[in-house]
Amino acid sequence: MDEEAPLASEEDDEDWLAAEIATGLTFASSDAVMLTEAKGLHPMARSIAVLVIVVSLIGFANGLDFASPEQGVVRPDEFVYAMSRAAPEDTAIFRGSVIDEQGQGLENVTVYVQWESGNQWVFAEAQTDVQGDYLLENLTPGLVRVDLLLDRENHTDVLSNRVLLSPPALFEPYGFTTLRFDFPSSARFAAAPCNNGAETCEVRTIDNSAAQMEHPMMDPAAAGLYVVIGFGFMGLALISGGFGVMSLRLGSLPLLRVGAVLSIFTMGHFYSACILGLTAVILTFLVPRRLVPVMT
Repeated sequence: MDEEAPLASEEDDEDWLAAEIATGLTFASSDAVMLTEAKGLHPMARSIAVLVIVVSLIGFANGLDFASPEQGVVRPDEFVYAMSRAAPEDTAIFRGSVIDEQGQGLENVTVYVQWESGNQWVFAEAQTDVQGDYLLENLTPGLVRVDLLLDRENHTDVLSNRVLLSPPALFEPYGFTTLRFDFPSSARFAAAPCNNGAETCEVRTIDNSAAQMEHPMMDPAAAGLYVVIGFGFMGLALISGGFGVMSLRLGSLPLLRVGAVLSIFTMGHFYSACILGLTAVILTFLVPRRLVPVMT
């Protein structure tokens, strides 16, 4: 029984083949070609990678500009002023101290703050304490005029400055501006010319606001934050450019897309990196699949 089973199977196969031939079995070739995903980036994706690298360089240059506050195209005061224009009213706190030429705090100095709101001028004032410290709350962020008034030696000495009040940062409810004013000596006020051209005057004024029209006084911490933002832009630009280079080397479209997204946040001068980076992101979704036939 065990030795006859294979013979029966072979006979069945021969009978099946004979039956198929009798019915007109034929063999035909097909034009179908098996395709597979090609390695490496599509030429269009390579062009996008070059664009991402260029955008990252633009963002890096913008970061260098921020990190060089004294020489950059955009200065810290311009940046803070642009932010203050969108800030709500009564969200600025102005504090600091007034000291004399010996570095001692001046008491009873009137800190008089004025700013324009609509078609009228609004003011607030405070007195310095024994240590020469002052504090004013519920001010409007932006440009203000600060007059420091001190009565001494039968005169009223007035020191005027142009100050930029910082707006709230991120999710903070208030923006803080801390400044120290060096109040000139009585001799310097005596040497200053009177406003009406007279030889002597009861109110003696030293007005620094004319020299501070382009770059007003501002909180040093705000300027420091400006520099930190610049280093952040440079870091994002380096990471974005790194993703662009790696996508060229590894042929990875997802890496290229990540680099394009990061390049948007480097901003660039006049938002150039934002626009070009967004363009690169959109183009990454339009790259066609690169297919090649399977080699047999």
